[in-house]
Amino acid sequence: MEGYDLIGDVHGCGATLAALLERLGYHQRGGVYRHPRRRVIFLGDLIDRGPRIRLAVNIARRMVEEGEAHIVMGNHEYNALAYCQHAPHHLGREWLRDHSPRHNRIIKETLDQYRDHPAEWEDTLAWFMEIPLFLEFPGFRVVHACWDQALIDLLRRDYPDGRVDEAFLQQSVTPDTLAYRVFDRLTRGVHLSLPKGVEIHSGDGFTRHSFRAHFWAREPLTWGDVIFQPDNLPGELEQRALSDRERQRLCHYGLDQPPLFIGHYWCEGIPALPTANIACLDYSAVKFGRLVAYRWSGEQRLDANHFVWVRVPRDEAARPRPWEIDFD
Repeated sequence: MEGYDLIGDVHGCGATLAALLERLGYHQRGGVYRHPRRRVIFLGDLIDRGPRIRLAVNIARRMVEEGEAHIVMGNHEYNALAYCQHAPHHLGREWLRDHSPRHNRIIKETLDQYRDHPAEWEDTLAWFMEIPLFLEFPGFRVVHACWDQALIDLLRRDYPDGRVDEAFLQQSVTPDTLAYRVFDRLTRGVHLSLPKGVEIHSGDGFTRHSFRAHFWAREPLTWGDVIFQPDNLPGELEQRALSDRERQRLCHYGLDQPPLFIGHYWCEGIPALPTANIACLDYSAVKFGRLVAYRWSGEQRLDANHFVWVRVPRDEAARPRPWEIDFD
């Protein structure tokens, strides 16, 4: 083993995932992408929004099941599980995740692409339940959105490998439970609420009333010190001081910690490192950005020269690719 290739949010860009794997030196043998000396780690969010979701899932799943890759759960896999899971009677609703217009829109492409493959979708959901919420290897760590050591330590008491069960999933929709805090923090990160009446009309077509905050500022003072998303804050809100309550919600990942790999935050432009020991690998692939990997080979100080990426073509859904596998 030379090391690991960590791949950011695919979001259904299955053909581009195949192209990135080829660029990284992986080739299909027996229907599985393999490398003689390296393994892949997927950072979650394989599904939703993109044109070839089944292809993306099946490429990743086959690699994981053959020992050629690992994966952590993203918020979109979690959302799919909760959306498709009937709620216990005491919650007073049919589904764990309400089938609201917003939630329907997020998962629409996934359900559309699996509509003629219901057994495959049920099997895929069962596989999602096997995906851990974090991974910790000698020398580095992986989580979809935020490494919160205190919550991970609590999770490990009952789920040492980060793989949870249906009871934990059911608890996760009830605020103030450990399950809710774990899923929310590890797969979604920290969101800080905007003032009443202020909203962001995001580039992905959603209206948001909060913004994504990062977790590596040592002593942040203002909203601008922690915002981590392409959308700017309205007006002069970046100069707004963080309240004591907001600071308490933030955790801190220091430079003395092992290298950490995350996705989730839909960065834009040329991949860069936010700190010397953190790499975000979500570069808005599904918005015709870049599908990004980081080639880790044991270094404790990360190097931006180790990023590898493929631009997502606007015709991703328009024409078949020679490496695409027929999963029907």
